[in-house]
Amino acid sequence: MPAPFESLTVDAQGLPLHVRQRHASGAPAVLFLHGWLDHSHSFDALTAHLPDDWRLVLMDFRGMGKSGHVAGGGTYHFSDYVLDVESVRAGLGLDAVHLVGHSLGGIVSLAYAAARPDEVKSVFLIESIGPSGGAPTQALGRLRGFLDDSRRPPNRKRYPSVEAAAARLRENNPSLPEPAALHLARHGTEAFEDGVAFTFDPRHRRRFGMAYDEAQWLAVQAGVRCPVRLIRGNEGLVPDEALLRRRLDGLPTLAGPTLMFPGGHHLHMEYPEDVARAVTDFVGGA
Repeated sequence: MPAPFESLTVDAQGLPLHVRQRHASGAPAVLFLHGWLDHSHSFDALTAHLPDDWRLVLMDFRGMGKSGHVAGGGTYHFSDYVLDVESVRAGLGLDAVHLVGHSLGGIVSLAYAAARPDEVKSVFLIESIGPSGGAPTQALGRLRGFLDDSRRPPNRKRYPSVEAAAARLRENNPSLPEPAALHLARHGTEAFEDGVAFTFDPRHRRRFGMAYDEAQWLAVQAGVRCPVRLIRGNEGLVPDEALLRRRLDGLPTLAGPTLMFPGGHHLHMEYPEDVARAVTDFVGGA
C-alpha cells in the first residue's frame, strides 16, 4: 500500500502554493504540472499506478486549485508559472527532478527545463507541444485584448451542484469520462452562493498581454538538454501539421516518436494505467 499524500504550502515570493507530496524520502523525484484551470488532483488516477518508492510531488499553479490568488490589480503571466516551479523545487529541496506536464503544465515544463537545465532530468509531455502565440502581427491585437479584458469584473459562475459543474467540464471536453469530470469538479470547486463555484481565479480567463511568437518559443525550447517524451491523443489537440513538425524538429533531445493513444486531451485521466506505464518506462530510463 503506497504512502498517502501529505498537503504542504510552499511560499512563492509571498504567494502560498498548495503542494501534495508522497514518500518524501523516495527516489526519483517527479514533479507533476497540471493543465490550464485544472489542479493537482487531475493526476490522482495516474499516480495510483506509479512505483510506491518514487517521490511524487503534485502542485497547484497560482490562482488554481488550492493555491493563492494574486492580489487586486495583479495579473497572471506565463513566466509566473515557471516561477511557481522554481519555488516548489527550491522550497522542497529538490536538487533535480523529472517533470510530467499536461497541456499548460507541459509548456511550463519545457520552459523550466530550458531555463534550469541542471535541475531537470527529463520532461514527459501529455498533450502539449508548446504555446500558440501566433505571428508577430498578432502582438498589437493581443495587447488590445488584454486591456479590454481588464475592464471586465472577475465573475465566478455558480453551479447548483458538483455534478452540474462536472457536466460543464464535459461540455468543454466531451472526451473526458464522466467519473474523471466528477473527480475534477469535486476537488476543484467550493461552496459559493447556495451552490458551488470553481476555485480557480476567474482572472485566468483574461487574455495575456504578451506571448512568445514562434521564433522566440523555438529559441526557448532549443535550450532543453534533458530527454523529452511526448504522448498525444487522436481526439486531443489538433495542431497544424507544419507547426507540429517544426516544434518536434526543434526539440533536440526528443526521445523516439510521439506515442499516440485513442483518447482526448486528458489522456492521463482516460487511460491512467497505460500512461503511468509510459511514464514509468521513460523516467526509469532517463
